[in-house]
Amino acid sequence: MGVYTSWNRTDTAPKRAAEPHAEFFERVAGPFWDQVRDVINEWWSRFPDQDQPGLLSRLRDRNSDTNVFSALWELYLHQMLLGSGCRVEVEQQRGTRGNKPDFLVTRGDKQFVVEAIWKAQKLRDTGSYLLPPQLSDAIDRLPSPNFFVSCKLHSAGSATPPQKRLKTELTRWLASLDPDQTIADYERKVPLPKHTWEQAGWCLTFEAIPRSPGKRGDPSSRTIGVYPSVWVVEDGSERVLDAVTYKGGKYGVLELPFIVAVGHAADFPEDEDVAKALYGSTVEYAHASGSTFGRKPDGYWTATYDHAHSRVSGVLVVDNPAPWTWTKNTPVLWRSPDSNSLPAPVLPTWATAELSGIQVERRPANRPVHTALDLPERWPIGDAFPQRHGR
Repeated sequence: MGVYTSWNRTDTAPKRAAEPHAEFFERVAGPFWDQVRDVINEWWSRFPDQDQPGLLSRLRDRNSDTNVFSALWELYLHQMLLGSGCRVEVEQQRGTRGNKPDFLVTRGDKQFVVEAIWKAQKLRDTGSYLLPPQLSDAIDRLPSPNFFVSCKLHSAGSATPPQKRLKTELTRWLASLDPDQTIADYERKVPLPKHTWEQAGWCLTFEAIPRSPGKRGDPSSRTIGVYPSVWVVEDGSERVLDAVTYKGGKYGVLELPFIVAVGHAADFPEDEDVAKALYGSTVEYAHASGSTFGRKPDGYWTATYDHAHSRVSGVLVVDNPAPWTWTKNTPVLWRSPDSNSLPAPVLPTWATAELSGIQVERRPANRPVHTALDLPERWPIGDAFPQRHGR
């Protein structure tokens, strides 16, 4: 038994907008994805028997991508700890509040606790409109060997728009365009061709973007090249601070070094966001003789004066943890500057960051992370979606 079973998969298409990640991982065909499924199956089998059913349910959850990625994050951490020579016990009751942190870890004669949280970037609505996933998928499946399209959504109807007329109109319009002529016109400052579609309260404008000659005729390529830009992204430091605050106060007194492991999923994760969340934001103080720099007392460890957050010894951060990045992104252990914190252990595959004065001192890992995962450095091998050209 495993998370995924073997069967003759033939659908090599990228993830569709309306498709849950659990369904995508089970559906997508190709050697790249076979490697991913094989490793997930293997890592899942290394969990204690009594903990496998709950993890399996989350990995297969088609109603929550958060459940899927948080379970993958725990799989990764569990394997990394095992591969670093640790003994790992899952959900052992620890602390004065009677809760069960994810991992009780023993390495040599030392023990420490690791609590995992996967934290994804959230998008805040600006009052504009977003294409429904079903509509995005319908447009992406249009035959468009010579053009991408960009979409601008002017108004949204109260129900999902009828797709048949939209697909017919777009297909006919794109087929009427000559990509080489469009490129030549654009070089002469002629605007790209546009088409506006209106029905049932919906109004969309499409712009045709010619594919380069070498990229034409690929039947697996998506049609939408540029999506509507209607969202703003939350502050990354708030995301990290919320995660650590939530997990850091969950267990009371542990009497062991305590590491909160944050899987930080974001389009553009920044170390400075983590430094701000944990050590406080930097500020310049003006004086008559010049100016000096400092940090505000608004970080997880620097905002408290009664050492309430000293129970967290360190915060382990990995940017965008997912199967295709597991061997590529180095874990970074951000160490507590509080003298009352128990020292956090440092594994060989972890880089470190530590506050020194107002500066953050960084040290690289002693070994690449793939050595603890027992995977090749460039795993998964091959292309996720090999390009296939039509004739």
